[in-house]
Amino acid sequence: MTDRFSFELQAVDGAARKGVISTPRGEIRTPAFMPVGTAATVKAMLPESVRATGADILLGNTYHLMLRPSAERIDRLGGLHKFMNWDRPILTDSGGFQVMSLAGLRKLTEEGVKFSSHIDGSKHMLSPERSMEIQKLLGSDIVMCFDECPALPATEEDVAKSMRMSMRWAQRSRDAFGDRPGHALFGIQQGGVTEELRAESAEALRAIEFDGYAVGGLAVGEGQEAMFGVLDYAPGMLPENKPRYLMGVGKPDDIVGAVKRGIDMMDCVLPSRSGRTGQAFTRHGVVNIKNARHAEDPRPLDENCSCPACRGYSRAYLHHVFRSGEMISGMLLTWHNLQYFQDIMAGMRDAIAAGTFAAWEAEFHAGRAQGDIEPL
Repeated sequence: MTDRFSFELQAVDGAARKGVISTPRGEIRTPAFMPVGTAATVKAMLPESVRATGADILLGNTYHLMLRPSAERIDRLGGLHKFMNWDRPILTDSGGFQVMSLAGLRKLTEEGVKFSSHIDGSKHMLSPERSMEIQKLLGSDIVMCFDECPALPATEEDVAKSMRMSMRWAQRSRDAFGDRPGHALFGIQQGGVTEELRAESAEALRAIEFDGYAVGGLAVGEGQEAMFGVLDYAPGMLPENKPRYLMGVGKPDDIVGAVKRGIDMMDCVLPSRSGRTGQAFTRHGVVNIKNARHAEDPRPLDENCSCPACRGYSRAYLHHVFRSGEMISGMLLTWHNLQYFQDIMAGMRDAIAAGTFAAWEAEFHAGRAQGDIEPL
């Protein structure tokens, strides 16, 4: 166990990287997928169940936790780890993305963002300094800089203006974060889909110096082709000896494509959200369990999966409990989806270490192409 935050790059295959992040609360194997615990819980899952899927780290949401139950209350109760019964690393986002999504309920200035709560209309101010304070109260192991994430499409001029303000906010975040051994602060690269702006952002972040770097401003409506176009160059602009985090991604194809292009960490609500709406990800594509074709199907979702949904229950049963509105439906399908995502990560880590990532990727896509992908 270490008392500091560090990153070791263990193997490289093409641009794909395998490594390990060491923290006082445990190691994070990379490439890593972080399940999202928005309100201090991964919906429909116990913390020990999330860990059983292979997750080394969870993501918490600054915006939602500052509103309810409040960072100050969580701090008084011993911090986020104790509060949610998760003793391993936690990354918290800065709250910027959620605040920027509050169209009509926010006012943006150089100081920060004034906004009205979507819960009760109460007024709040979120700035780089306040975001750092909240994440410190939560006890986050990995803290994210406060930034603006402009919605696409946007003009290059607007993206540039937003990016440069985010870089000024990055410096303020760094100053407010201070020296906290064992805790890490990540900078966030912005710049939309313009390579020159991405390069300018990366240069500014490198000058400030962070413990890790995120590629932000993607997965916001630009489409996979444009996202991969940015990822063909953006990760290479960031320090090689620090972890690289792609925020808010994504679907299995997105995750594999991101790792192929040099990304080490990802997060997305998709596995749990899809599980609650009857969608299961498998090696052969997506299963929509609500469809009538599953009503008498005795097969498991995926015969090669080790999760409880696949070990103990048929598609027919999962169809029945979903159609009946039973809570166990969301529990089992979420567990399965999280297991599938973690199995992808483990498979990629093994392939990178063996120097066989290209063959693993080809097999991954071939398996899905042969499957029966149902309409969602």
